[in-house]
Amino acid sequence: MAEQTNKKPIGRPKGEQVENAARRRKQLVEAAIDSIVELGMSATTLATVAKAAGLSQGVAVFYFKTKENLLVETLKQHYEEYDTFWRQAIDDAGSDPIDRLSALVFADIHSDLCTTRNLALWNSYWGEAAARPRFAAICDTHDRTRYEVLTGLCEEASHLITGKIWTPVSVADALDSMTDGMWIRLHITPGFMDRQQGRRILASFMATVFPTEAARILRRAESYE
Repeated sequence: MAEQTNKKPIGRPKGEQVENAARRRKQLVEAAIDSIVELGMSATTLATVAKAAGLSQGVAVFYFKTKENLLVETLKQHYEEYDTFWRQAIDDAGSDPIDRLSALVFADIHSDLCTTRNLALWNSYWGEAAARPRFAAICDTHDRTRYEVLTGLCEEASHLITGKIWTPVSVADALDSMTDGMWIRLHITPGFMDRQQGRRILASFMATVFPTEAARILRRAESYE
């Protein structure tokens, strides 16, 4: 009688399986961005994403099940990259509140962030958020966090605000609205202004609110990419 063994079949180590799964998911998310930018969100499907990623549709279904799940994950990852970018910009600016505020505001118009691809993606999601609660919840969470940081920096620099017209909250509201508007304008009518003009507009407004720091703010705007 042959001796029985309880040996398990040899397979990939668990760590490698997890790593491969993460790589596949990232690959599909990047392909989803390409599909949204090229075809639009309504025409994007698991099939178009899988094709762009060079994978079978079955792989996309295995990892995300539905188009909605893939779009949600894509939005989450894009926001996480955005959050990392502006947080790093603030950290790199040092401890001065004006430098930190300038870094946060100008980060939105940086060449690494304010790209044609990113602008198309953001505007696609914004256009769908009102009708898709999961999109709206993600946008609200991340946008609220950034707004709170922006308001906090305006509070830190409040002793430099000249006059009685502006408050830290109203300055934050104005800057937030201006950068959002610039993203829409740069996407819809890119010939109307470029990133450098956008930074100068933001810097000019900040120089009006913080006149004693005007020269420094304007110099910082010119030094950004």
